[in-house]
Amino acid sequence: MSDRRTEILRAATRVITRRGVRGLRVAELAAEAGVSTSLIYYHFTDRAGILRETLEFISERADRYTAQWDPGEAADNPLTELAQVLLLELQDTVEVRENSTAWGELRASAVFDADLRVDLAKATHTWVHEIAELLGRAQPTGTAPAHAASAERLTALLEGLSVRWLSGSLPREHARRLLGGAIAAELGGRHPELQPAGITVD
Repeated sequence: MSDRRTEILRAATRVITRRGVRGLRVAELAAEAGVSTSLIYYHFTDRAGILRETLEFISERADRYTAQWDPGEAADNPLTELAQVLLLELQDTVEVRENSTAWGELRASAVFDADLRVDLAKATHTWVHEIAELLGRAQPTGTAPAHAASAERLTALLEGLSVRWLSGSLPREHARRLLGGAIAAELGGRHPELQPAGITVD
């Protein structure tokens, strides 16, 4: 992806974060990215194309920052890896705040936009599948349908916890503890090995 295209998508994420999907105007996006509106249309054709590719951009960016766990620490412990990957969605960084807020705005708009709904469903399915694979490694005696159901519950919970944290109705550390408890519950009880990932299970 070209640097200019990436900067436009980064700018689109910021605009959606501030104004929501309905507030995304090509002229404002061009100003935010420091480019002409014609260049935006050249790269993305129309507003639907901007939204579709912004969704892909934030999904790929999330893949990058959730891969930043210490593989040396978790290499022999798939449960710790699973916990770290999920917890990295609750980092207090600009990138995570933007991504989580933009994801929530895109999800809300998808209720009324059939095309966006299809794209969002694909992105969600990919995320759930990735978490189900990690669950399978952490609990190899479980079944694929059980791991898929657990992944659905954990990712849905994480989205809700993220919204509450970002909107100020839930302290981040409490959100992390709740997520840790949910991971332990999905895997059948208390897991002291979650402690290295920074999770305190109440």
